[in-house]
Amino acid sequence: MPVKKTVNKKPAKVKAKPKKYYYFRIFDDKEELNYLRTSLTRKQVERYLKAYEKTHLKYFNPEFVKYLKKYDKKVELIEVSDISY
Repeated sequence: MPVKKTVNKKPAKVKAKPKKYYYFRIFDDKEELNYLRTSLTRKQVERYLKAYEKTHLKYFNPEFVKYLKKYDKKVELIEVSDISY
C-alpha cells in the first residue's frame, strides 16, 4: 500500500479587519460644537455619557474625551473653528 507524504504548509496570513470608527457631533455646556472620533458605538457613548453626567455638574468636551480614553484608547476630539479670509 502506498504511503501518503504530508507536506507542511505555512498557515495563510490573515489580514486584520480595519477598525471601524464612528464620528459624533457633540455639544457641551459652553455650547461649543465639536466632533468625536471613536470606535465605540452610539449606545456605548450614550451609556458612558450618562455615567459621566452623574459624577460631573458641568459637561465639557475635552474632559469627557479624557473620561472616554478609559474605554477607547484612540478616542479623538475634533475641534471645529471658523475660517475667515
